[in-house]
Amino acid sequence: MNILELHSLKKYFSDQKAVEDISFNIEKGSIFGLLGPNGAGKTTLIRMITGIFYPDSGEILFNGKKFHPMNDIINIGYMPEERGLYKKMKIGEHAIYLARLKGMSRTDAMTSIKKWFIKLEMESWWNKKVEDLSKGMSQKLQFVTTVLHNPQLIILDEPFSGLDPVNANLIKEEIYTLAKNGATIIFSTHRMEQVEEICDQIVLINQGQKILDGTVREIKQNFKENIFSIEGNIIPENLMTHIFEVVSFDKGKLLVKLSKDTNNNELLNFFINQNVSIQSFNEVLPSLNEIFIRLVGETTPTRKFEMIN
Repeated sequence: MNILELHSLKKYFSDQKAVEDISFNIEKGSIFGLLGPNGAGKTTLIRMITGIFYPDSGEILFNGKKFHPMNDIINIGYMPEERGLYKKMKIGEHAIYLARLKGMSRTDAMTSIKKWFIKLEMESWWNKKVEDLSKGMSQKLQFVTTVLHNPQLIILDEPFSGLDPVNANLIKEEIYTLAKNGATIIFSTHRMEQVEEICDQIVLINQGQKILDGTVREIKQNFKENIFSIEGNIIPENLMTHIFEVVSFDKGKLLVKLSKDTNNNELLNFFINQNVSIQSFNEVLPSLNEIFIRLVGETTPTRKFEMIN
């Protein structure tokens, strides 16, 4: 079942397009990647999903019904890339204040905050002021205030920014746990390796338009180029055959691109017939970063343009 459905969303500012006819669905309990270069329209799209902006046309469905910000926003947690913390407040009271804005009682807020502070090793922070926190510590606090009211939909914009590897892994494990327990995560980032590791499905937008939509596995399969990696002992350096072309050869590792009508079994048999003892044989799939660069390059004109983010 889908928690969120976007149908033909459009948003203009004056005569400039920010979002142009975008549609996609997000399944409940999934970790969904919303990707695009700077100025692609991601932030405008998120602001429509959270009710900050209203679309000029199109429709948003939340849990199968028309999205009503006043009623549905309580079920959404949004962690923007721009930080929204009050510097002079103490951390504990700040977290309580934001929880109360989400409709929680003070008692429930205290219970949830203490649970999250223990999880993320923040117990000693209660009486510190926000202005005394490092960027990474502020990031952890903002993550807590985003999820402490148990929202059904959690939107995280660059959630690992400023975090060291230990704390980034801590937040990542909590994201997995939230999804496992039924929450849906929209994850927006420029870090493609994080998307490959975390996300089930992605949408890539550029210049306000959707240019890619699907699961990470499907997308990588759709963009593969029949390139294989072979490692073994005594691979001949000057291989001549019609079934593949050599892409690179370095220290016993060979990359080859299969001819159009060749399958991987023929490739494997070729090396066996060359008396190569094969140690590894793998298809090389493109990274999301490679796919991202390729598609954004194809859909971005060389002339200068302005976009609203």
